[in-house]
Amino acid sequence: MSSSSATPKFRVAICGAGIGGLVLAITIDKFAECDVKIDLYEARDAIITAGAGISLGPHSTEIMEELGMHEEISRVSTKPSPSHGTMYRKSDGQEGGFEWFRQITNHPGRSRMQRQELIDILKQHLPASSTLHFNKRLTTYDKQSAGSLVLHFDDDSVASTDVLIGADGIRSSVRKTLFETIGRDVIDPSKIRHYADASWTGNSVYRALFPMEKLSEVDPNHVVLKGPVFFCGKGRHIFSYPVSQLINVVAFISDKKKAGTPFEGRWVSDVSREEVNEAFQNFEPAVKDLIKCCENPSRWAIHVVNELPLSICDRVALIGDACHAMLPHMGAGAGQAIEDAFVLGRLLAHPLTTLDNVHATLKVYQDVRLSVAQLLARQSEGMRCMHDFDALGHYDGTDRGNEQEQLELLKGKILERRGWESKGGAIAGWLKAERKLQESITDARFRH
Repeated sequence: MSSSSATPKFRVAICGAGIGGLVLAITIDKFAECDVKIDLYEARDAIITAGAGISLGPHSTEIMEELGMHEEISRVSTKPSPSHGTMYRKSDGQEGGFEWFRQITNHPGRSRMQRQELIDILKQHLPASSTLHFNKRLTTYDKQSAGSLVLHFDDDSVASTDVLIGADGIRSSVRKTLFETIGRDVIDPSKIRHYADASWTGNSVYRALFPMEKLSEVDPNHVVLKGPVFFCGKGRHIFSYPVSQLINVVAFISDKKKAGTPFEGRWVSDVSREEVNEAFQNFEPAVKDLIKCCENPSRWAIHVVNELPLSICDRVALIGDACHAMLPHMGAGAGQAIEDAFVLGRLLAHPLTTLDNVHATLKVYQDVRLSVAQLLARQSEGMRCMHDFDALGHYDGTDRGNEQEQLELLKGKILERRGWESKGGAIAGWLKAERKLQESITDARFRH
């Protein structure tokens, strides 16, 4: 811990106490040689999270080891048997489904847990030097002549800071204000709404979480009891896996014609089990058994953030879903928020970073992280198409006499795309950022 008696080098306000915001606060405090005053603003009255299960890949695990949380996370995690891996099944057919292939990885694989368990661990590691403010929903911010930022909240209160980080999710007020106030010489005014607002993908997902023993009673040999399974079919698929003695079910349906259209109604709503069953009525018995066990399923309209031209402006930066909310089909959304937070946190904590050059530091963060996350967002859409037998030029769910051959080709593309986790690493990303920071500061000093 850094000494709280030292004079802070600058103040950082983090809007959003989700996974990204918490990791950012923890990272800054761990690596700062002198105090950085951190104010964490949360819109709700507690640090809670939506959704059920979450998976952390090798990059996120590497970061958790660096932050000293790996053992705690391991204790609450479920890992598939190395010999089982992740099973893919072709599941839509009157004759029943069949195992298509399995993905067996050489790296440690993914750790799966309940989202709230991860949040609770992060909360325990929040630095004492940070101040947590509840019921503070940002509405907008503006810049003072001296360079500091004034934050306005929906309870009519205000606060000030030197650096503002938007970790406030897909409906980010920080992102909205950033693009509404950015110079017309930087952004085409006709594109402001495109960048400020989230966009419906035309996809919806049914979610449910239920005790593992419930599925065991229905079928003690059910494939999901042994590890994660993708049940693939035309235009829809289900991903299900065990987590903390529970079974997580995530069932996707897509309608490309509705992509980009306004979504009417609540983004999340409770639905009946019958609605989920109807959506997957032509799927194999193993899927029917899963749905039979679903308790209180909900339907989520999946929105994304349209690809942004930038993620910083002056002393403001966006991380996680506020910056690049994506489809979940690469299992990368939370992981990318964690990588954003780790790289940005270490940059802000770096001895070379001062209030005078913090904009240059944020520019390094943007240069290192934005294109990486956006590439994964594009690949997530491509993976959705593959799972739904809707990828251009690949198997489309129709047997034309060479189905096995076409499925084998599609399998190769899926495995190729899944291989991203074995490339590079979070620490390599940070080292790249540090080199760029050193070059940027050195160049600036040389010019002056």
